Amino acid sequence: MTRRRWIADEVSASRASLLGSHADHLANVLRARIGQEFDIATAENVRRGRIVGITDGRVEFELGEVIPAAAVPSLTLLLSIFKFDRMEWAIEKCVELGAACIVPVVAQRTEVHLATAAPKRVERWQRIARQASEQSRRASLPEISQPIKLNEAVTVAAGLRIVLAESEEQVSLKEALKGAIGTFTPSGEITLAFGPEGGWTEPELKLFLSAGWTAASLGSTILRAETAAIAATAVALAELQ
Repeated sequence: MTRRRWIADEVSASRASLLGSHADHLANVLRARIGQEFDIATAENVRRGRIVGITDGRVEFELGEVIPAAAVPSLTLLLSIFKFDRMEWAIEKCVELGAACIVPVVAQRTEVHLATAAPKRVERWQRIARQASEQSRRASLPEISQPIKLNEAVTVAAGLRIVLAESEEQVSLKEALKGAIGTFTPSGEITLAFGPEGGWTEPELKLFLSAGWTAASLGSTILRAETAAIAATAVALAELQ
């Protein structure tokens, strides 16, 4: 039977702990007991962990053998801010698929009230990302950054950089990825950028291209922002792994 995986809140030598509500869920909802074994993801690796202590707001593990993990590309998503319920769904599913970092971006067509409220949502997005990581047995916790403006986001991205654009008619995402496979390592970096509802403006696309990004399309079908992010994440990781 596959062991459930948890991402440690605290690690020290051969011990790791879950804290707060994270620990309470395991102890009270899942009724954990001393001696149970789980996979525990630390900042360095994944190890087998045996519960050695359960107290209010804390579950402590003794760490054992290292569990091998396959190398995967480091995928960053520049996700233009859109309606929060749909954005939360996109974050959850993209993390389950393997996104390593999600950067909320304020684009020209981002609704003002959403851009204003976004910084207060980051903590919630981080909780959603943690839960999705454990659900999908991720080896590490993805980063959900503070929102930034597009002109900053364009320059901070590294590695293979692709902006998804409805106006792109020549190059598909799959073709853009295939063109890079020969020079791409299993643990290489890739960044995908997604516009808000209504898409990128023409000046924004020019900004991407002038900064050296490649424009690509997900096809002729017009997708919702969350659908585009999830579909592109799946395509990218399937092509590059």
